[in-house]
Formats: sequence, C-alpha cells, structure tokens
Amino acid sequence: MFFDFEDYLIPLDQWIETGVEWLVTNFRPQFQILKLPIEKALDSIDHFLNFLPPMAIILAIGLLAWRFAGRGVAIFSVLALTFIGFLGLWPETMTTLSMVLCAVFFCAIMGVPLGIIASRSNRFESLLRPVLDTMQTTPAFVYLVPVVMLFSIGTVAGVIATIIFSMPPIIRLTNLGIRQVHPELIEAARAFGATPWQTLVRVQMPLAMPTIMAGLNQTIMLSLSMVVIAALIGAGGLGLPVFHGLNSLDVGLAGIGGLSIVLMAMVLDRITQSLGTKKK
Repeated sequence: MFFDFEDYLIPLDQWIETGVEWLVTNFRPQFQILKLPIEKALDSIDHFLNFLPPMAIILAIGLLAWRFAGRGVAIFSVLALTFIGFLGLWPETMTTLSMVLCAVFFCAIMGVPLGIIASRSNRFESLLRPVLDTMQTTPAFVYLVPVVMLFSIGTVAGVIATIIFSMPPIIRLTNLGIRQVHPELIEAARAFGATPWQTLVRVQMPLAMPTIMAGLNQTIMLSLSMVVIAALIGAGGLGLPVFHGLNSLDVGLAGIGGLSIVLMAMVLDRITQSLGTKKK
C-alpha cells in the first residue's frame, strides 16, 4: 500500500525555530556575556595589527616563515603580503588575520583539552563523534542564522560562527595523535615513575605534536574560509570586497578580494605545516 510523504511530514523546521526562539527569549543576555572574552580578544588583536606599520608586520611574518619554513617560504610570504598591500586591501587583510587568530586561539584552548579527554575515554569519544560530525558537515551558511539571533550581527558573531565551524579538526587530530603513541613508550614512562600528567606532557603530547599541528593547520584553513562567509552577517575583513563585488557584479573587486584570501591562506598554510614537521 502506497502512501504520500506529504501526509506524514515531521515539522522539524518548526521545532528548531521554536527551540532557537526559546533560547533567544530566555538566554540571550547570557549569550551576550559569553561573547565578551571573544570580543575583547578580537578588539585587542585587531587594534594591535592595524596599529603596527605594514612593513613591520611583513618583516615579522617573513622572519617567522624563515625561522620555521625556510628561505623560500619567507620570500614568498613577504612578496605575497606586499602585493596585498599594493592592492589596497591591507586594513581588510589585518582584520581577517585578527579574526583568524582569535578564532584559532579559542579553538585551540577548547579543542586540545577535548581531544585529550577523548583520547583517554572511549565513551566520551563515542559521545563526541556525532557532535563533531554535525559540526563538520553542517553547511557554513546554516550557522549564520542562529548565531545572529543569539549574538547579533557583527565581527564578533562572525568569529563565533568561525569557532564552531572550524573546531572539529583540532579535536579529532589531537585525539588521534595521542592514541597513536606506542603503548610501550607509555609503559616505559610509567615504569620510571612518571605520573599520568607527566606522561601526557613529556611523552604523549610531544610525540603527537605533528598530528596536533596538522589539526591546527586544518583549523586555520577552515577559519579563513568561514570568516569570508561571515561578511554576510556584518563581519569585516577580506570577505567585504568579495561580498560587495558579488552584489554589484564587480568582477575586479571580487577578484582582488579572492586573490588576497588565497595568498594569505597559502602563507598561513606553509608556516603552520612547517611547525609540525620542522623539528621532531
């Protein structure tokens, strides 16, 4: 016997809308308080980066790239950032960089401990896995509506959406890296009298660091992609020229915005990749 789905629809969209409206009605002040540390950190980083002379930042990033990734990456980083400056998008680039740094900082301080806990508890990992699956597979645009309703529009709301979107890789790879440490090394540390904390800090974390840094690298890349989308909810940065170019069909404006994003992504990618592989 055949039936029509239209007669048995599940009103999940209405349930979600009702749930979000209930959160907004009852807990919006609490969510506004939660965004204060992110707002303070973002404002501090943004003001600092925009206060410094462009050449100082270019040289600092060049030296950082030289130290960890070699001369070739250093030269590329200096040329890429200088080229972005000549495109007239230096303030937007610094705002985007501050958003990425702020989002990655909070992803790291929350994601690494969660990954460590997951590596020590199979039950916690099994509970965390569907949450991470949902965070990673939910389209980026879907995050924007509830974030705007709970935190209002602006750059801070964009950073919050970025944190949610880009946190799963560092949790997963921290968990994976610690689990891949050979059990014999852990047993040897315990045999020499190391406490669980000492074993974690002096054995497991150093050996898992390349994998953890790979997770940090992926988190940075996802953050950079999300802060561009966050321009739709009033976030600043390089997403704005792309957004304005899309609205006005200005191919040139969207093109230089997109090119600047690509160059900055390449610089950050090369430096963070080298952090996990340069020294072991």
